[in-house]
Amino acid sequence: MADTKQKIIMNKDAKIYIAGHRGLVGSAIERKLKADGYTNLLTRTHKELDLTDQAAVNIFFENEKPEYVFLAAAKVGGIGANSAYPADFIYQNTIIGFNVVHAAYKNGVKKLVNLGSSCIYPKLAPQPMKEEYLLTDLLEPTNEAYAIAKISVIKLCTYYNRQYGTNYISVMPTNLYGPGDNYDPSGSHVLPALIRKFHEAKDSGTDRVTLWGDGSPKREFLFSDDLAEALVMLMQKYNAVNLSNPAGDFVNIGSGKDLTIKELAEKVRGIVYEGTSNRNCYIEWDNSKPNGAPQKLLDISRITALGFSPKIELGEGIKLAYKDFLGCN
Repeated sequence: MADTKQKIIMNKDAKIYIAGHRGLVGSAIERKLKADGYTNLLTRTHKELDLTDQAAVNIFFENEKPEYVFLAAAKVGGIGANSAYPADFIYQNTIIGFNVVHAAYKNGVKKLVNLGSSCIYPKLAPQPMKEEYLLTDLLEPTNEAYAIAKISVIKLCTYYNRQYGTNYISVMPTNLYGPGDNYDPSGSHVLPALIRKFHEAKDSGTDRVTLWGDGSPKREFLFSDDLAEALVMLMQKYNAVNLSNPAGDFVNIGSGKDLTIKELAEKVRGIVYEGTSNRNCYIEWDNSKPNGAPQKLLDISRITALGFSPKIELGEGIKLAYKDFLGCN
């Protein structure tokens, strides 16, 4: 059993594997570790290492022997992608997580941080959502497949801690955005999708943008670099526990603030159209499309007690994300 009082010393030359280093979260983790002076980072592209291939994953861990692992690799997407490809989401995310966690155990990894998602909580969970609310009610149908996959990997980490005495923790980040995000409206999350929609409307001169649902759901957002800071801190300071509290080995990470999708859309529109004459692009809501869960605000008291607080406010973060989008297009 991992001792909660055990001090983790992650030396600057420790071998650290970042699974999914090209993604939004993985790239932020890599930036943070490099900025902090860590010099022995292991990364592999999908072409170099297919994490759904168990044999390949085992060979990689046997050859490289990483000491610490950030499991940030995943197939991700918004409501549309989750609804269209549920089999892909449940299969790929489950097998990636299981392969990496098991290989970490077999090869003596000292500590692993597994990235989950706030969608693991019940659709109608009390707000803000505490770690203890996991598996207390039904999931949101539009992303159920992804949520089940993530829950399975969380539980795998818990049971390895219980049976083998490993030190694997899972984190539940809220909705993320930042440099390196996916801005494709058909497969991205809401904030980057809004950035592209409004930018294309501005470029084309159209006077309206159509968005899914009615704009009433409330969502919380966190800049990816803030998340990376929290993850590195957890790797260094927080250990898995397996006592009477079933939620002891995972932690919510968010900003503690939310807003409606309508408010978010208006905020993104204002930033994209800033400095132009056509700032009154009309937002049309398509009520035939799903809203998703009515609210997903995380209780962040556990991570706050460890000394974490986000540095980048939403308005500033959207400006940075829009700048990143412009640089990618």
